[in-house]
Amino acid sequence: MPGEEHPAAAEAPRQLSLLAGFPPARPGAEGVGAPRTAERDPVARVLLDTHVPHLDRAFDYAVPAEMAATAVPGARVKVGFGGQELTGFVLERTAATQVRGRLQPLRRVLSPLPVLAPAVARLAEDVAARSAGSAADVVRLAVPPRVARVEKEVEQRLAEAPERSTGLSPQAPGPSHDAAWADYEGGPAFLAQLAAGGSPRAVAEVLPAHPAHDWTDVLAAAIGAAWRAGRGAVAVVPDQKALARLEHTVADEIGAEHLVRLQAEDGPTPRYRAFLAAATGQVRVVLGTRSAAYAPVDELGLVCCWDDGDENLVEQRAPYQHVRDVLLLRAGATGCAALLAGHAVSPEAQRLVTTGWARRVAPRRDVLRAFMPRVVATADSWHSARDPLAARARLPEAAFRAARAALEHGPVLVQVARAGYAPHLACERCREPARCTACEGPLGVPSARGVPRCGWCGRSAHRWACTACGGTRMRLVAAGALRTAEELGRAFPRVPVIASSGETVRAAVGSAPALVVATPGAEPVAEGGYAAALLLDGDRMLMRPALRAAEQVLRRWYNAAALVRRARDGGVVVVTAGHEGVVGALVRWDPSGHAERELAERHALGLPPAVRSAAVTGPAAAVAAFLADLELPGTVRVVGPTPLEDAPPGEDAPHRALLFFGYGPAAEVTRRLRAARAKASALRKHPPVQVRCDVTDLL
Repeated sequence: MPGEEHPAAAEAPRQLSLLAGFPPARPGAEGVGAPRTAERDPVARVLLDTHVPHLDRAFDYAVPAEMAATAVPGARVKVGFGGQELTGFVLERTAATQVRGRLQPLRRVLSPLPVLAPAVARLAEDVAARSAGSAADVVRLAVPPRVARVEKEVEQRLAEAPERSTGLSPQAPGPSHDAAWADYEGGPAFLAQLAAGGSPRAVAEVLPAHPAHDWTDVLAAAIGAAWRAGRGAVAVVPDQKALARLEHTVADEIGAEHLVRLQAEDGPTPRYRAFLAAATGQVRVVLGTRSAAYAPVDELGLVCCWDDGDENLVEQRAPYQHVRDVLLLRAGATGCAALLAGHAVSPEAQRLVTTGWARRVAPRRDVLRAFMPRVVATADSWHSARDPLAARARLPEAAFRAARAALEHGPVLVQVARAGYAPHLACERCREPARCTACEGPLGVPSARGVPRCGWCGRSAHRWACTACGGTRMRLVAAGALRTAEELGRAFPRVPVIASSGETVRAAVGSAPALVVATPGAEPVAEGGYAAALLLDGDRMLMRPALRAAEQVLRRWYNAAALVRRARDGGVVVVTAGHEGVVGALVRWDPSGHAERELAERHALGLPPAVRSAAVTGPAAAVAAFLADLELPGTVRVVGPTPLEDAPPGEDAPHRALLFFGYGPAAEVTRRLRAARAKASALRKHPPVQVRCDVTDLL
């Protein structure tokens, strides 16, 4: 096996008296008929593209002479390993190897283009070390799948113009968005430091409902400042809708020919073409979703992330890292500037401010009051005294009146918790939740005339009967976006009703009066802003048994309210939830204050992000054996393992153990987690377990 010591070479004694005076043999030159290796740096260290944890290291291969010019660091190659042919990436070329015996040669170079930049390879190792994962898994996220036709196009272009582009234009557009930072304390200084080639780090609280600019102008001005200083920039957003808005504004700032976007929705060919444009130095600004955090940008000067509290920024594949952590690691390794911006402030971002790693950039209170909409809470004492049934109604009278008045001046946004028509059903007789008879999954109705269907297995429940009382009729428990749109259409006749949820997400709507029903994150942008917004189902969302429930609901409210016109232009936001702390933070528009209080509470309780965390999931016996191999420090708090909710009983039922540990011993704990994964994979003493770090979405 490549990279391992040959047994015969280890046991046979060397006849030093006969070999004295002869130079050591070059790698690959031993034996009769061995292929001729490269004269210079004949050893290639290759990272294999494999999911096997115990193979997560570099292996040495001999570089044949005919591949000396193409097997460059970063090139994609084919190698032999264990009787198979695997893909790998050349990490570096060296003159010697520590492996005794003959090295296997590289089989072929798939492309001489260096798609894995050395800085990105080091970043992948840093992310894997922090997440207790495999560097190969991170590289698989960082480097898109190969498209041979695109590589040939790029190779031909580079042959015609071999020099790397600076990414700058002699007639670049001017700084058209710098004024967006004028309303923020510390904003102009941050921008000036970026323009001077500095590396400031900031957490920015973006103004809502500004008539002259929005969050895309704030990010575009920062990106433009770094770009005009001769440096590159990477910006990551949660979804395609936000990416389209940011791309339009940044193109206006620096010119569309100087940027590319990276997102999986574009398809393999456009995505790989954009990736190679950055990898070959043709552009220095990359915008995109999660994988754009690894973009190979020359002279990186700025990394920025919009709305870092969004759950879409958590990678859904191993090692399940958060984009914010990737960008912070990259900023620390390269010394570039960093910007986390949003209408809300996550506890993780607030911790960066509290520890002094980043500065707070926010508008003054008088400026904020001038641009925020008026926020009305229907559950406060004043409204409760005048409408005693407001707490029980899904659409209280105050919200109905606000919507009716606002429809005379423009569109009204209605935010609801769930997509679909009726996502949850219950027995009409005994009120027990309606469950699928095949898998015990929840039953729901996808449309007004649809048949109840299981949300897990997708089976239709044509002949359903309640297992508790035998009843055969169901009742609606929760109304989705489609059902809400139907009800509002009856309540407001002759008013258009637009739904934006699920697979049908609208990017924008006009300024004409309309009711726009949307789920969180799917709210369209209204031309001129919404006249009002109704934030429904808040109590239902806050009842979710999750650590981040309150902060996630508040973040969704801030993002929706930011689409509403300012109060002086008649903009009003009506929130129907009764949670005093979260509703109060919205009424005062105090995102950093709420984040600071959340962080203080979690410090007292020893919960993330005050501490780091990890989750080990698998069969009970496997989790117990894995934890026993860890030999964790005494400062690590272990909770569990306990069976997962809704898991079927049995020996193989999934269990989960949670680990909580401070930032000081975090590197040692993640190193042991990573080593235990590799050991379990190699010895196969128990079934595999899943290891995830910083699992706030699981708490």
